[in-house]
Amino acid sequence: MESTTTWLVTIAVLAGIIVFDLAIAVIRRNKATSMVEASFWTVFYIGTAIIFGTLMPRWSGTEGQKEFFAGWLTEYALSVDNIFVFIIILTSLKVQKEAQQLVLLLGIMLTIAIRGLLIPLGAALIGSFSSVFFLFGAFLIYTAYTLAKENEEDEWKEGKVIAVLKKRGFSTFAIALVALGLTNLVFSLDSIPAIFGLTKDPYIVTTANVFALMGLRQLFFLLEGLLARLVFLSKGLSFILAFIGVKMVMEAFHGIGIDDIAGVHIPEVSLEVSLGVIVASLLVTTVASLTATRKDGTEII
Repeated sequence: MESTTTWLVTIAVLAGIIVFDLAIAVIRRNKATSMVEASFWTVFYIGTAIIFGTLMPRWSGTEGQKEFFAGWLTEYALSVDNIFVFIIILTSLKVQKEAQQLVLLLGIMLTIAIRGLLIPLGAALIGSFSSVFFLFGAFLIYTAYTLAKENEEDEWKEGKVIAVLKKRGFSTFAIALVALGLTNLVFSLDSIPAIFGLTKDPYIVTTANVFALMGLRQLFFLLEGLLARLVFLSKGLSFILAFIGVKMVMEAFHGIGIDDIAGVHIPEVSLEVSLGVIVASLLVTTVASLTATRKDGTEII
């Protein structure tokens, strides 16, 4: 377990980066984000996460490092998929390009706050009831199934809350912020169980989530055009969630003392295997998507 000092230093550094990002978004709130700017900050945040993970053995050990990278990659991949919905929401609400980056950053900060509340709850449940892994695993498998069936042409439909806000004359900015907040709450219900299937350490769960969310605003503008070509992303994420879900169910059986079913030993899935499956799935998904689509985003027949 990480020391209190490690927690405090980490939180201080991450908070400083978030405040810095917020300051930039406020300063440039009336300017559209260019591809060069989006590319620079996306590389910066990815590089920051990699440097953090590389240095982790100094205070969390090598096992913690593996768990961080597995968790960060999974959460980052889920965040990329979430950008699909963000684009649809902001386009549907006709949010101006200049205002989008501030809306996105505030929405992401709200997401960090939401997950900051859900992570301790998840850790407490796992600590008290090892059988909760059955529930988490089943939920991830169900989510994977619904994600695999997801139709690319499905459109985002505003809920009753958004409709009420419109009728009451709320600004487009406020409505977009609420829409992103509600959407991120739903996404958190998938991502939190997913990362707990890879690590039970609240410190790693927290840092992997924050690093996956930081820079998501810039990634939005960078991938806005490219996302049309990632036609198999949902399928790849579906496989990853299903894999983690099955892994959690197997761990749940071991947790209650059942190591064999009908004479067949329930395997233990190592962190190295998990990390390999996640990386391979993302690579295959990306290559297959880019190969199957033209530069204009249409599928090759």
